[in-house]
Amino acid sequence: MIWNEEAECIAKDELEQLQLERLQEIVKVAYENVPYYRKKFDDIKLKPEDIQTLKDIEKLPFTTKNDLREAYPFGMFAVPRKDIIEVHTSSGTTGKPVVSGYTQKDIDIWSEVMARGLTMMGLTDEDIIQNTHGYGLFTGGFGVHYGAQKIGATVIPISTGQTKRQIEILCDFGSTLMIFTPSYGLYLAEVANSEGIDPKKSNLKAVGFGAEMWTEEMRQEIERRYGVPAFNIYGLTEIMGPGVAIECDQKSGLHVFEDHFYPEIINSETLEPVPLGEKGELVLTTLTREGMPIIRFRTKDITALKNDKCDCGRTFIKMERITGRTDDMLKIRGVSVFPSQIEKALLNIDGLEPHYQIIVTRPHLMDELEVRVEASPKLFSDEVKELIGIKNRIESYIEDEIGLRVNVTLVEPKTIPRSEGKAVRVIDKREI
Repeated sequence: MIWNEEAECIAKDELEQLQLERLQEIVKVAYENVPYYRKKFDDIKLKPEDIQTLKDIEKLPFTTKNDLREAYPFGMFAVPRKDIIEVHTSSGTTGKPVVSGYTQKDIDIWSEVMARGLTMMGLTDEDIIQNTHGYGLFTGGFGVHYGAQKIGATVIPISTGQTKRQIEILCDFGSTLMIFTPSYGLYLAEVANSEGIDPKKSNLKAVGFGAEMWTEEMRQEIERRYGVPAFNIYGLTEIMGPGVAIECDQKSGLHVFEDHFYPEIINSETLEPVPLGEKGELVLTTLTREGMPIIRFRTKDITALKNDKCDCGRTFIKMERITGRTDDMLKIRGVSVFPSQIEKALLNIDGLEPHYQIIVTRPHLMDELEVRVEASPKLFSDEVKELIGIKNRIESYIEDEIGLRVNVTLVEPKTIPRSEGKAVRVIDKREI
């Protein structure tokens, strides 16, 4: 089932022509209406008419999160403020928040791309969507909401938290799709089981998850607990919100909605493009955004693009799931480590709960890595020698995955803090 066959199955040559026309227009709009971009272009003596081919996008300057922060609150808007009908922001936990502004046309586009994605999950106007993503300034809740309404589905805007109420609603309202972060989805299932409720016996036919990095093992765990397929949703506040790319039923990568968002992969150190299929940093350009066009935004997300034919019939390029970020990569004794590598090792071992924390310290001028992971109730009740054997096995698994020996601490069930939003996986104490 495809929501917009004309757009989603467009021929490659037609798509490239459309992308070029939209790129040329968005560059012109940004230059003429956003002082930040005018200055950036002038600094490198670039004019909008210099963009003659899609390859010419490489002539354009990058935009970073710091650039957007410096424009706080409304400095990146390309239309009069009165034409902005909605604003969202990032959390602002690492500085001034990034403000994202939307015109009515932008909201319509957001609704369209999310409607495409929800249709990929098998949803129709007969479905009931329980949206646990946060509403308010966070884009997650609203993006899903708009897409669901576009389809004509029933939306339950329950937002984040109220975990027991979530389970009650799931059972009483007969929700057919739940949207959550992977960690919160696991927590919901855990609480449901403790209440004697099996999510596999609900009316769910799919779950959608996003806003956190995850591993294939984490997806399998979610699918095991809910008994339905789990689909990945990708988006970011700076570009639009959720709906930049979403998985189809093949689950072999996320289709990027290229008629609205132009993806590139670069080497984050040289800033040069990498060959198709190679991993690097994802860079995105909005092609149709009216209120706040964003050119070559460095997402810091690490992925790869692949152009192989998809059995779902869609022709949009696919991106692999995000495996890390250039700014959450841990450098431990000269080795680059991503939390997702450790998660992958942990989820390969029976008897462990999918809740963990990575603690980084520097006790004696040398970085040390501790992984705290919950043992299952059964495992934790085993004899000490059994636990020591499991601990040693986990340490070996992780060493095989990252090339470093780490210290693993098995903790009692339900002692790692739970999160109703994004889980805090890494605690870096090296600067404390």
